[in-house]
Amino acid sequence: MRYVLIMAGGSGKRLWPLSRQGEPKQLLNLIEDKSLLRIAFERIQGFVPEGNVVVCTGAAYSDIVAAQLPEVPDENLLGEPEGRDSLNAVAWAAAVIARRDPDAVMAVLTADHIMDPVETFRERLDEGFRLAEAHADSFVTFGVVPTSPQTGFGYLHRGEPIVGFDHACVVKEFKEKPDLATAEAYLATGEYWWNSGMFVWRADTFLSTLQQLQPRSFSLVSELADHPDRLATIFPRLPKISVDYAIMEPVSAGAVDGRVIAVELPIRWHDVGSFLALAGQLDHDADGNAATGATVSLDAANNLLINRAGAEHVLAVADIDHMAVITTPHATLVIPLDQSERVKELVARVVAAHGERHG
Repeated sequence: MRYVLIMAGGSGKRLWPLSRQGEPKQLLNLIEDKSLLRIAFERIQGFVPEGNVVVCTGAAYSDIVAAQLPEVPDENLLGEPEGRDSLNAVAWAAAVIARRDPDAVMAVLTADHIMDPVETFRERLDEGFRLAEAHADSFVTFGVVPTSPQTGFGYLHRGEPIVGFDHACVVKEFKEKPDLATAEAYLATGEYWWNSGMFVWRADTFLSTLQQLQPRSFSLVSELADHPDRLATIFPRLPKISVDYAIMEPVSAGAVDGRVIAVELPIRWHDVGSFLALAGQLDHDADGNAATGATVSLDAANNLLINRAGAEHVLAVADIDHMAVITTPHATLVIPLDQSERVKELVARVVAAHGERHG
């Protein structure tokens, strides 16, 4: 059967102070009064049975996730006691799913992206499943058709097409986040897609490859799937590594049997990882301001204004342009929108100066 794993870990500190310790960005109601996690779930709702949706998140957030996704059975919520990078979240879920269904084919999807149109995403997700079902040795990923030379994404260098599938090709190589000149060169060739970080594979194929490439991780997640009561002692021992480094890149380089296949994803794809990205997802007034909460602006344009400081608090700005002004009960942030990637750096200074409780 088909399964979907939604990856909902991480703290999302680039959206501080909205997201902070205990309040990660994927659980905040940011767009149309819904969380990114809820949007991700609704995007695949009906695609697989609700009992076949698994969510991996931080243990501290499990109750919030359960409240936001009441359709997902409690036993399908995997709460990591600490972050050990993406390989271990995926491997743990794969081991759990394989114990339930030895023939399972699973998709690994993210909880912090906006995709449009959803119908196209679902069509290409189905193609990814069909590929993994037809070719048991395949590791399927999704390549977003680039619209600009982005330096914040990894890239896929695509090769020959896959016979019998309209939108799929072999991945020649994974490329790390490039500088601007390299990104422009990638687009000029027409041979590169953005690496979406989403996958489909047979659970048993993934686990057998994990055993070859990362035997310690395989041993520990297998033990964890058999003895979930030992989570607190087993999980922290898992080597910290990403699924790209541990599995996808070695497979694409021929380190083991198998091949990486990319399915073209021609959608508007937004990683809501900064205030600049968030501003692009919200409605704007006649002056180009995106505002939520009680706000007032005077001769101000093209700003992101978010007031979550409470019912008695008003956020007022004047004579500013292209700024993010974010206020909460805990902190206030003012930063140029085009510098919003520096928020994570700023949070580190906040924590150093005022303690973890402010991070």
